[in-house]
Amino acid sequence: MNRKQKLLLLLPALWASLFDIVITIVHQPREYWEGNLQVANEGNPIGKFMMTNHVSGIFLISIFWLVLVGLLGYYLSRIMSRIFLVFVVIVHSWAASTWIGPRYGFWSVLILMIFNSILFCAIDEIVKENKSQISNLKS
Repeated sequence: MNRKQKLLLLLPALWASLFDIVITIVHQPREYWEGNLQVANEGNPIGKFMMTNHVSGIFLISIFWLVLVGLLGYYLSRIMSRIFLVFVVIVHSWAASTWIGPRYGFWSVLILMIFNSILFCAIDEIVKENKSQISNLKS
């Protein structure tokens, strides 16, 4: 698999992660941003720890996570990378749904899930087609 294909396969996982991160930040209570870090609303215990210890904790852990997703998704073996990246899409889709479901309703969760599924499959198809074209050129 070439560099471009590996980078393309990262997009759905990075998108799902970023969406979850943004919705988490946006829906923190005003008191959190005013300095009461104990009201941090986060289900991930590592994220919660970071958020309750410093207001920039959410940003630090998020940057670390996005970089880690990129590195692992790029450098793991093909099968391990695909397992990891699909895991990231599923977990962050679910995590974001816990924010949007109660606030925006059932249908918004379904739209998020179908969008992320379509994005993953569409990119997978692009990479497969690209791989097939490269194989045909070598023949």
